[in-house]
Amino acid sequence: MHPKEILQQHGIDAKKSLGQNFLYEESILARIADAADVNSADDVLEVGPGLGSLTKQLAQRANRVVAVELDDRMIPILRMELSHFNNTEIVHQDILEMSPTDQFAHSESYKVVANVPYYITGAIMRHLLQTEVKPSQMVLTVQKDVAERMTAKPGSMSLMAVSTQFYGAVKMMFNLSAGSFYPRPKVASSVVRIDVANRPESTGLVTNERLFFRIAKTGFSQKRKQLLNNFKGLGLDKGAIGEWCESAGVDGKRRAETLSIEEWVALYNTYQPNG
Repeated sequence: MHPKEILQQHGIDAKKSLGQNFLYEESILARIADAADVNSADDVLEVGPGLGSLTKQLAQRANRVVAVELDDRMIPILRMELSHFNNTEIVHQDILEMSPTDQFAHSESYKVVANVPYYITGAIMRHLLQTEVKPSQMVLTVQKDVAERMTAKPGSMSLMAVSTQFYGAVKMMFNLSAGSFYPRPKVASSVVRIDVANRPESTGLVTNERLFFRIAKTGFSQKRKQLLNNFKGLGLDKGAIGEWCESAGVDGKRRAETLSIEEWVALYNTYQPNG
């Protein structure tokens, strides 16, 4: 059934406050599952299953699906829609308060597939990528301009790009039309894949991620300014910043958007807090 009919049947509406836009075209749902290469050996975490349309596609292919839904109104619908699948677990919880370790500690690896609420895309990614038990892959439906930022190259990098590409190879898979959702979103959407198992070799050697991202965040603090100016936010004087950048092989007169992941790692590796 169309999402509108299912919602009417249960006497509820989509909540704008939760960013609920339900994907329902079978061909699109199948393409998302294909993008994640979901097969019978995979354990899958789905964030925000909503009415269960994508969950069904995943359950037909995966070894196990853990579907985490915040909206209590969706739980009875999910239980009904997924009642004939014995490999699916519905968890009524805020994903930001759930530790993947609790669900996947005994899994060899797991994948994340999600049509995430756009307003908390970044928070969900940080929560899942910075946890001890990381997924091997993430396939996310996100706002198109966010997808473009995530997949940017040096010259147009952002903190979002660094934060994503630090953890894996990022690829834009395909775009989605607004008509694939109910209600229709006001923004364009895209599906991206993050291959965490193929993260840059250099970032795997970063032992203090908090420090790495503090450096990157400071570098991006004022987009139009040079690193020499922005890095003053770390409490260093201009001379010390110049020496630091030189030791990392990075021109301090460059802007943060021009740096590659490897150059951010070089800055991290040569950083001396006391200048």
